[in-house]
Amino acid sequence: MARKKKTFPKRQLRARKYRKDSKGFHDRQIINRIITALYKENNTLSINDLVKSLNLPRTGKKTVEEALTFLCQQNIAFKSSRNHFSLHRNRQYFEATIDRHPSGFGFGTDLLLRSQFKPLAKEPYISKTRMNSALHGDRVLLSIVKLRRNDRAEAEVIGVIKRKTTRLAGIYHQLDDGHFVYPDDLRFPSPIILAAPPALQINNGDAAIVKLIDQERDHSRLHGEITEVLGNPDNIDVHIRLVVEKFHLPSTFNSRVQEEAEHVTPLPGPADREDLREVLHYTVDGKTAKDFDDAIAVEKNLQGYRLYVSIADVSAFVKPGSLIDRDAYERGTSIYFPGAVIPMLPENLSNNLCSLLPDVDRLTVSVILDFDQQGSLLKSRFARSVIRSSQRFTYGTVKQLIIDKAPSIRRNHQPYLTPLKWAAELAELLRNNRRQRGSIGFTLPEADIRLDAQGKVSSITRAENHFGHQIIEEFMLAANETVAETFAKAKRPMLYRIHEEPDSEKIADFRKFSQLLGLELPKEAATPKWYNSVIEKVRGTSGEYVINTLLLRTMQQARYSPDNKGHFGLAAQYYTHFTSPIRRYPDLIVHRLICDLLMVREQDQKNYTISRPADSLKQAGTYLSERERIAVSSEREMADRLKCQYMSGRIGDCFQAVISGVSDTVFFVELLDVFVSGAVSLASLSDDYYLLDKKNHRLIGDVTGNIIQMGDYIEVVLLDVEHNKNRISFTLKQTSPTAPHEKIPDKHQMRPIL
Repeated sequence: MARKKKTFPKRQLRARKYRKDSKGFHDRQIINRIITALYKENNTLSINDLVKSLNLPRTGKKTVEEALTFLCQQNIAFKSSRNHFSLHRNRQYFEATIDRHPSGFGFGTDLLLRSQFKPLAKEPYISKTRMNSALHGDRVLLSIVKLRRNDRAEAEVIGVIKRKTTRLAGIYHQLDDGHFVYPDDLRFPSPIILAAPPALQINNGDAAIVKLIDQERDHSRLHGEITEVLGNPDNIDVHIRLVVEKFHLPSTFNSRVQEEAEHVTPLPGPADREDLREVLHYTVDGKTAKDFDDAIAVEKNLQGYRLYVSIADVSAFVKPGSLIDRDAYERGTSIYFPGAVIPMLPENLSNNLCSLLPDVDRLTVSVILDFDQQGSLLKSRFARSVIRSSQRFTYGTVKQLIIDKAPSIRRNHQPYLTPLKWAAELAELLRNNRRQRGSIGFTLPEADIRLDAQGKVSSITRAENHFGHQIIEEFMLAANETVAETFAKAKRPMLYRIHEEPDSEKIADFRKFSQLLGLELPKEAATPKWYNSVIEKVRGTSGEYVINTLLLRTMQQARYSPDNKGHFGLAAQYYTHFTSPIRRYPDLIVHRLICDLLMVREQDQKNYTISRPADSLKQAGTYLSERERIAVSSEREMADRLKCQYMSGRIGDCFQAVISGVSDTVFFVELLDVFVSGAVSLASLSDDYYLLDKKNHRLIGDVTGNIIQMGDYIEVVLLDVEHNKNRISFTLKQTSPTAPHEKIPDKHQMRPIL
């Protein structure tokens, strides 16, 4: 019978106030440092070992002896042998990573428990006063001080196991009482004290990189020295560097990786591949794209259509375990900023050897799909191939050719008019079939940030998403699903892109809110078709924005996993990412698995080697999902910085907006004609005192009864821009919201979720 796991002893749920013992010992810092040292060693330590570990002078031996006596009396440590000590196993300590909020409090994430106690149900909360010397991102030792009623534990940092941050970016200021750098990352709320005036030439207000020093000597304050001056923080290159530092992004390639990239030899070469150079392939990408992952070709026949989706064979150039491969795995993905990119692969690969440039032979992995005249898949096969892309199209050009039918553009592309017509026909069939099976028609807005020649923001609008984009999207979806289904049915290892079912509690809350709005929802379970029926029910109504926003919040995040759980949003039983190996490492993994399948290797692939022998597909899925989230967060951060820069010149301007959320202190707005969001402080409303009705996502005036409802359309005036917080503040042009619009104008295009 399995031993029953222990629960928390009640005495451990009280905050530990180390009292003076009979010898009068009371040094909380030494106590915590000894506990941390014993935990890190995970073995017995002598008094001399501890003195050395704590960097104490010889005179500190007596202090350590007194502290150990106290810890033994408190049943925290015990003497395991002559002058050797260990921690008691009945004490519950957690390893955790600090996720700190700018206000000072934080949470312990990535928990690790060594003892026999039950794991925590939720990530523990750590107040500012119990954070001690821990910084954001540090790996720390936690002790539980109490449990809340909601099963959220409150914890205290006992000590730092490993520092995450050794340098920070920030803004330099010379003040009367010294020289300081204020961290750009607000999760480090304390200014960094410079021991001496900077040796480098620097102006007040310049951005700089600071090396942190004396972290172990002085736990209460940050000390550092400037190692690099970045310059004016309004410069876009400085913005990029600040984001790189905040998210610890690998922005350059070391010389060894660069050298390897210059001398790669692809295997297999063109002679050992299926020759598809006579097939009319072409690429369709954005205007500024340089890394062309995918090329397509569509042929029409008596049965229906044949689709070629040919993807750059990065696996031919990047060998598992190579320097390039290990570096690409660490990066996980390319990161795109307006006017700049941090690539996953060195430029010689991403923009040259792997990129499917026009009029040159390129190595690819092709998925060849045959469809009938209704767009149903008849058969499929894979091939390592060689192609020659004949044309590089932009989405705008495709739109002009097949939607606008611009005569001058069509005259210049006569050989492609019929193939593009076939592509549009097939894409329409695939889209209709996908919708009929229940693929959810959610759309997310995406910003199109344009820069001028000086790197300043010239405009911020909602990015276009027309049928030219959707043709390529449909073909990529079809290829991804086919690859995933092939591996699932063959019961071979695969890294799937999964999107699990929505949270049932969130669905229940959404149903209750919809009833309050008078919206009658279908009673069946929340399937993809149920989602679509709700979306269609509110389409074009005044409640469309609020319903779609809240419905989207019920969904889970997509992630990578070797366990196929389907893709809820696409209503797909099988799905993976195969079509972008130049910019996504998961796609490179999938390519290698396809090549293994084609070569029919006789080997066990349950623990498929990715870049290091110890890595499994499960570990890779977890890590690469996290790298994707970091990339998304950094791209969002960069966009927010540029939005603040752009809006700082429009103080006092009036904008139409929709209320996107409410809280007890502010309500949030999204502008309609400029793709920018911000907040209106309730303190700025002079007509009434507003109270939060959280369940109904609205604010109610205490005296007037005026209602500010999520989804209402209003007019706001830009009040202030706080660059250091990426915060844009508005105030109402009038004291109460206008009547809701009937419908968001069609010009506000949005991007489908994949």
